[in-house]
Amino acid sequence: MTTAILFCVFALLLLLNLPVALAIIFATFIAMLTSIDLAPTVTTIAQRLAAGIDSFSLLAIPYFILSGFIMGQGGIARRLIKFSQVLVGRLPGGLAFVNVISCSLFGSISGSAVAATSAIGGVMIPVMKKEGYDTPFSTAVTVTASTTGMLIPPSNILIIYSLASGGVSIAALFIAGYLPGILLTSMLILACFYYVKRNKLKTLPQQNPDPFWKTLFDAIPSLFIIILIIGGIISGLFTPTEAGAVAVLYSLTLSLVFYKEINFKDLFSIFLRSVNTTAIVMLLIGASSAMSWLMSYEQIPQSISQTLLTLSENPLIILLIINITLLIVGSFMDMTPAVLIFTPIFLPIAESLGISPLHFGIMMILNLSIGLCTPPVGSVLFVGCSIGKVSIGSILKPMLPLYLAMIATLFLVTMFPQISEFLPRVFGLYTP
Repeated sequence: MTTAILFCVFALLLLLNLPVALAIIFATFIAMLTSIDLAPTVTTIAQRLAAGIDSFSLLAIPYFILSGFIMGQGGIARRLIKFSQVLVGRLPGGLAFVNVISCSLFGSISGSAVAATSAIGGVMIPVMKKEGYDTPFSTAVTVTASTTGMLIPPSNILIIYSLASGGVSIAALFIAGYLPGILLTSMLILACFYYVKRNKLKTLPQQNPDPFWKTLFDAIPSLFIIILIIGGIISGLFTPTEAGAVAVLYSLTLSLVFYKEINFKDLFSIFLRSVNTTAIVMLLIGASSAMSWLMSYEQIPQSISQTLLTLSENPLIILLIINITLLIVGSFMDMTPAVLIFTPIFLPIAESLGISPLHFGIMMILNLSIGLCTPPVGSVLFVGCSIGKVSIGSILKPMLPLYLAMIATLFLVTMFPQISEFLPRVFGLYTP
């Protein structure tokens, strides 16, 4: 009874367009009222909300959010675009490849798909239009490529998965995301190549007026932040939370002193936006933790696990069912609550079939990343359409080959756990 009320009320509130965090809280509250064992309900929810964000690991999230905003305004995006132009801009149709690589680099540095879409899309979409690309395709490329930052560290959502999974190593997750992220970037480049050739777009190779070494020199300080953060975590020099603080100090020094793209007057607006975003994320985490606790209390994960295992004991079939479910969920729910709510449900099932939490986590994040650029709730999709000034309907057709590339990557990552587990094993961060 409590389970049915929880999901029905939650679905109804989402349909009424209530903010996700509030929908989760109200649905949990109403469901708790049906259980006499959970009174007083308000006190219980308050306790679970506080307990959900009472984690030292979560301190890394405000740091990485702040560093992402600093990088977005600090001139890093423009330098990464120039660097990408040197690498692939001279190829026929290469400006689409520049877009993909720039979004991947900036997304991995900032840890935010929305930030990558805003920073890179604001520059690349007008440039691509000027060079002969239609705006819907340019927008579609930016939207899909920005999601690679969810896999390539530092990524806030990987930290949240670590919390939801009960303590999978953040360092191992960070390293595990590299190969899937690079694979996704490569598949998107292939999809762009296919689209340009099939539609016979008469695009000109992008010419970069700056010499290679100057462009590389300008980009190295921006790229070095990846080495600094990941190298520091792997070597044990600092924890992931301390790495977030290092990222803030480095990006602030880079943008304020070295590049001189921002000044002290800009810091107030940057800090304000960072605080607003952090508050939203933390509210989602707390609310989702309360719902997850209620589901655990009602033994919902165990019931779902038993139901799935009665359908099949084949790990591939179960993973297929889980992936289809997550693809649907990702289309209607933001990544943060989806990870916090569905990890406790599906992870025990995966582990019972011999699937490692590390592999499952990367598969889950990649799956939900597709939802970021899928209507009706894709946040990155809406940001991209706003920047490109196009309708969602107009970019769905050019988005199709890019969707297929993302789904193909998801299939490969699901079927071959070595893609996720290889690097963590090499660095001694994961032992089967």
